[in-house]
Amino acid sequence: MGGVITGFGVIASIIVTGYVLGRRGALGGSGREVLTRLSFNVASPALLFSTLARADLSVVVSTPLLVTALSTFVVAGAFVAVGAVRKWSVGRTTIGALCASYVNAGNLGIPIAVYVLGDASLVAPVLLFQQLVMTPIALTVIDLSRPGEHPPSMLRRLTTPFRNPIVIGSLSGVAVAASGWRVPGPVMEPFSLMGGMAVPAVLLAFGISLPGSELPGRGEERGPVLLSVALKSFGQPVVAWAIAAGVFRLGGPALFAAVVTSALPSAQNLFTYAVRYDTSTILARESILLSTVLAAPVLITVAALLG
Repeated sequence: MGGVITGFGVIASIIVTGYVLGRRGALGGSGREVLTRLSFNVASPALLFSTLARADLSVVVSTPLLVTALSTFVVAGAFVAVGAVRKWSVGRTTIGALCASYVNAGNLGIPIAVYVLGDASLVAPVLLFQQLVMTPIALTVIDLSRPGEHPPSMLRRLTTPFRNPIVIGSLSGVAVAASGWRVPGPVMEPFSLMGGMAVPAVLLAFGISLPGSELPGRGEERGPVLLSVALKSFGQPVVAWAIAAGVFRLGGPALFAAVVTSALPSAQNLFTYAVRYDTSTILARESILLSTVLAAPVLITVAALLG
């Protein structure tokens, strides 16, 4: 369980630092917005490019990816169905569906994969699927649903994903990996340096947003928050187990890895997306916080049952 403790300890320490900065007003009234814009427009695209440019794309066609994709679509679809029945806005429904299904496979998933599963590459299919499929779809939906003076043209609908910095960074990295070209060190180094800001910036911005906030699950977003957290923390691991064991007949370490990666909490970069598009920031913040708190006991239970 060292990986669980280490991963959560790193995340908590940076969030607490952001909380202290927010309480003191050290970064001014716009500190959160500056950090989230920095992450969304510069640091995260650089991180995704430098990561995916060196990725092994063969993991895309693998059984673990199918388990991840199917469990994600089932859980996200459940939230979207409830949102449609309750007539929630497109932004709220999209952010909530992401919070219910988009796991923290990067800054928390990697250490847990190393210390609990013994292989960091086991989170690669999740990372690739989320960045190449989930992110473009979700951000395009939010982009096209934003109010404007005129309905979006067909050209705008088709080109929306390719004008998003996150998607541009991801697709550029995949293109380099697919070409087999090895980017020279001096060329890649600026991307690596800028990408190193992505996770700390998101976590600091998240911490800055906490002072003065209501306790999670008690405000106006109570229903969507509790639904997304229930689906993320309990629904997705169960669905992943059912698909992995029942459909693909996985067992042993493969089944354990599939359930552990699905039990990871909501990713912090979802808060960046919510702030960037000014939609459902409370839903994103509270869902991430609650699912992260619940992730430790959930992961320990999974390890006890399947490890």
